[in-house]
Amino acid sequence: MQWQSPAAFPGPHCRHIRANKIKTKRRVRASVLLALFAVLSIGWAAAEDSYSLPESPAEVSAPDVIVENFRAMDRLYRTEIVRAGGQPSTLLRAPQPLPDTYVYKGNAHSVAEFIDQTDTTGLLVIKGGVIVHESYYLGETETDLHISWSVAKSFVSALVGIALNEGLIESINDPVTNYLPQLVDSGYDEVPIKHILQMSSGVDFTEDYADFESDVMRMAMAVAGGSLDAEVAKIKPGIEPGTRNRYVSADTHVLGMLLTAVSGKSVAAYMEEKLWHPLGMEADAKWILDGVGSTMAMGGLNATLRDFGRFGLLYLNKGQWDGNQIVPAEWIRASVTPDAPHLLPGDNSLSDSRFGYGYQWWIPENPRGDFIAIGVFNQFIYVDPAHDVVIVKTSAYADYLTDYDSEERTVAAFQSLAEQLK
Repeated sequence: MQWQSPAAFPGPHCRHIRANKIKTKRRVRASVLLALFAVLSIGWAAAEDSYSLPESPAEVSAPDVIVENFRAMDRLYRTEIVRAGGQPSTLLRAPQPLPDTYVYKGNAHSVAEFIDQTDTTGLLVIKGGVIVHESYYLGETETDLHISWSVAKSFVSALVGIALNEGLIESINDPVTNYLPQLVDSGYDEVPIKHILQMSSGVDFTEDYADFESDVMRMAMAVAGGSLDAEVAKIKPGIEPGTRNRYVSADTHVLGMLLTAVSGKSVAAYMEEKLWHPLGMEADAKWILDGVGSTMAMGGLNATLRDFGRFGLLYLNKGQWDGNQIVPAEWIRASVTPDAPHLLPGDNSLSDSRFGYGYQWWIPENPRGDFIAIGVFNQFIYVDPAHDVVIVKTSAYADYLTDYDSEERTVAAFQSLAEQLK
């Protein structure tokens, strides 16, 4: 089963989440995804005649169309441009062959087969700050903007760290409603910003894709023609904040609302000023917008493979770029360091995932100081400081919904590759 819709699945909906809790939900998702896209298509078609939407769910499900969709979001949905600056920053090259095999669960597997089987569209490997491998597949090119899905969440985290450093946010221990009074009486009332960063808000958020009254379906409709801000304000309290790691994409949207409130700019505009220009990104990026023009912070960033790589390098270099501290080093350290029991990787009864969690960054089940930004359908920025490696993978993985360990396998492949690179 394949699917294309930025609204319904902004997050990775983790293949590393316990199978006994999630397999049934995945089957439900697969059965309703195409119907959901049909509803979204109708909403956008009514709102904007110039958008060239697929004519039917059957057309969307075709694998060749899905690949094209993932690099054509700006032609399917409204977006805001994040403009590149002047001269792009230089990325040196010293090509070397990729290793032939990687190890997963004690067995050797073919790297070439892994690339092919997971419908990879772009693969970038940086070692020691130098590009050692860059390749494109399935018609992708170096100039294509690829949808990152929840990889975008890690960019939002960086912007929160910058805003904190600039004094726009006094403390991440502040209740988010100090800055967003419109969320008073919602599930986010008095919830500390830190718990929202750590996907531990405790809100009562339903991700039931068979229920068109569920929270996630209402947010999907908001991207089609409503307000994500308004939908977030309807979310109710659930459990005590800061006690359980439960992936809720609405948490990241609240962080986007926070950035807009404190900066007076859209998330896209703030990122252009604080990240895109300082890093010398080589291409304009595009953020998907909801029906009222607000940034879809939880998963709407589209960018080129190398610009995703520059962001990974920024985190590898502890926030420094060209002699300037772009993101505070302490923020980066805290962002990739689980600091509470419910955030730890491994077999954790307080978490819905076997991966650990920081500030919108994932920590592998068997960590060695490495960390990952993950997006649905196998989008990755992998950072391994111990081996001085950044790996970026964009994909349009047609079997993602039924491949329950694809993310664990991908991280194992990255760890194995990093160890073998010269």
